[in-house]
Amino acid sequence: MSSQYQHRTRTLWLSGVLHGFTHLYQVALLPLYYLILQDKAFALNTVEQATFLVTVLMLSYFVPAYPVGVLADKISKRKLLAFGLALNALGFLCLAFSQSYAQAIGSMILSGFGGSFFHPAATALIARLFPEATGKALGLFGIGASAGFFFGPLYSGWRGAHSGWRSPVLELAIFGMIVAILFFLLADEEPAYERGTHPHEQTDHLFPSNALLLLFVLAAFAFSLRDFTGSSMGSLGSLFLQKAHGLKPDATGGYLSMIFIASAISNPIFGGLSDRGLGRWTSFVLGIAGLIVAAFPHFPVSIAGLVFAVYGFFFMASYPMVEGALMGSVPHHVRGRVFGVFITIGGVVGNLAHWAMGAYVKQLGPESSRPESYYPIYLGLGTLIGLALLGLPCLKALRRREAAAGELPGILVTEKS
Repeated sequence: MSSQYQHRTRTLWLSGVLHGFTHLYQVALLPLYYLILQDKAFALNTVEQATFLVTVLMLSYFVPAYPVGVLADKISKRKLLAFGLALNALGFLCLAFSQSYAQAIGSMILSGFGGSFFHPAATALIARLFPEATGKALGLFGIGASAGFFFGPLYSGWRGAHSGWRSPVLELAIFGMIVAILFFLLADEEPAYERGTHPHEQTDHLFPSNALLLLFVLAAFAFSLRDFTGSSMGSLGSLFLQKAHGLKPDATGGYLSMIFIASAISNPIFGGLSDRGLGRWTSFVLGIAGLIVAAFPHFPVSIAGLVFAVYGFFFMASYPMVEGALMGSVPHHVRGRVFGVFITIGGVVGNLAHWAMGAYVKQLGPESSRPESYYPIYLGLGTLIGLALLGLPCLKALRRREAAAGELPGILVTEKS
């Protein structure tokens, strides 16, 4: 095994660990909503105020993604990733000591901003290190996200039920800072990229034509509908299990963590398959996920963990497939910025879900204690996943036109793509 291969593999797994912490912070508060609501220092009146903390975190995570992508295309991705996780963890540290709701909001803005450094830099880095099998590499990289999504609500729900909501927030902050330092010391830089002579590289525009920009925006918006459903399954699932079925935070956190554990298996499997057939495999996993979402409130609560696991196995596998397709559709020198715009659109639309689901449960009033009251919203969320599939032909057209324009040298576009 060559030294170069060992170095890039080490960086892949280290990036996966950062991936885990980035997403762990995004879901750690999900089982803690009602505990935060009861905190006298914050003086909250409604659960939507508690869920709004996650909305602020996620909006702060996605909105700066484009300028961070600009940085990722120009400076060290390793340094950006380490610095970003340190800020992400610092925000949680501040949250643990917040004595007012305003301080908590500020802490979430800081944490989200730190998290925004991750995806534009990391996705472009992995695509650069593994150009021959980007989907598979991103699938392996996605194992870290699965672990973070799994342990976040599991750990915070368990610790919160026994020690209050501040204890897990503080402990997770400390762990994240340690990992940021280790990544900075152990990860490698990406190979140097020599700019070519293609017109696109000389102008440094994201896309060589407005038509390609439109295809990209349409694809990003379509997949934001998938993201809206994914975010909703976390926040609405937490409220549904606690309000309609009377579960405690630790049990709720355990159930929610099951969404992500099986994706540690499905991400590399379907990521590799997508290198040979993006459209059919993405349609397959999202189609099954949409059906499970629509049927979710009809299942007995006793098997909610199993249902979440099956849903997550298919739903989460769509991310490395779509991200790999996007990275393969644009040249190296704009990947950070393109991905930054992509997740900004998806993030702003998708993560309004946390606030929206809190508002939905609030307006249900006394009916929120009846599982039947949730049938329409889950059906609607399942439908949004179906609509997200409209993004696939947009990505396919984008890739073909970029290749036809000579912007993707060496890429053979086949019918399977």
